[in-house]
Amino acid sequence: MRVVRRSDELRSLLEDPRRKGRTVGLVPTMGALHAGHLSLVRRARHSSDVVVVSVFVNPKQFGEGEDFEHYPRDTEGDLELLRGERADIAFLPSVEDMYPAGATVKVTAGPIGDVYEGADRPGHFDGVCTVVTKLFNIVEPDLAVFGQKDAQQVAVLKHLASDLDFDIDLVVAPIVRESDGLALSSRNVYLTAEQRNQALALSRCLELGRDAYVQSGDVQLAEKTMLEHLQDADGVDVAYAAAVDPDRFDAPRSEDRILLIVAGRVGNTRLIDNLVVETTDGGGG
Repeated sequence: MRVVRRSDELRSLLEDPRRKGRTVGLVPTMGALHAGHLSLVRRARHSSDVVVVSVFVNPKQFGEGEDFEHYPRDTEGDLELLRGERADIAFLPSVEDMYPAGATVKVTAGPIGDVYEGADRPGHFDGVCTVVTKLFNIVEPDLAVFGQKDAQQVAVLKHLASDLDFDIDLVVAPIVRESDGLALSSRNVYLTAEQRNQALALSRCLELGRDAYVQSGDVQLAEKTMLEHLQDADGVDVAYAAAVDPDRFDAPRSEDRILLIVAGRVGNTRLIDNLVVETTDGGGG
């Protein structure tokens, strides 16, 4: 595996495989890799000849008072895991490489970036769109793999690729969970044992919301069920619990497919989770 730290070096390195017609897969990450990230790498490995994994904690997507300085970082551990997954290139750019002095242009997410996560974290999705646009332009991948765990990010990036004419196949891999249902997240390392147990209320509320919706077809009942469970749970400060259209993050447009989303703080750690509910097959994914 090649470790590359400069964007110009990465561009040069990818010239030869492109000339030979080899496909390039990109997995953008912020590091502190866990089994969820590695499932994305395996998906890219299965579908492309050359796998590029970026590890970059993007300051542009952190707001004031958020955990940019303390966001978990483990470069050597990440590289060891990526070697184990047979990634071809690990791209570890510096902030100065990604955002040279004097750079002023950013990519905005539009209305979908202003609700839910975007409302709670103003500017977050503009930062995501800007860094992903840069990665798309540097790597020029044939496909890019993202996780369903960040469902609103996925929706934003689908619009980004479509609206800005990126000829890239966006692959969405399912959420990876612990055996008790907790969605894997780099931020889980912040949780104490007690807080980790309290955090299970998020995945449980999604299950209850799904059951309520499948049985009733009532979006409001699903939302009410989720909120009531979270309000009764110990240690969870609820940010939102809602049912939305999976692609636009507004009111559901089809009774057959909705997305349940939830966010809240457990201690000082902000966690998100989601569940797709498809009533045509009687369950969610």
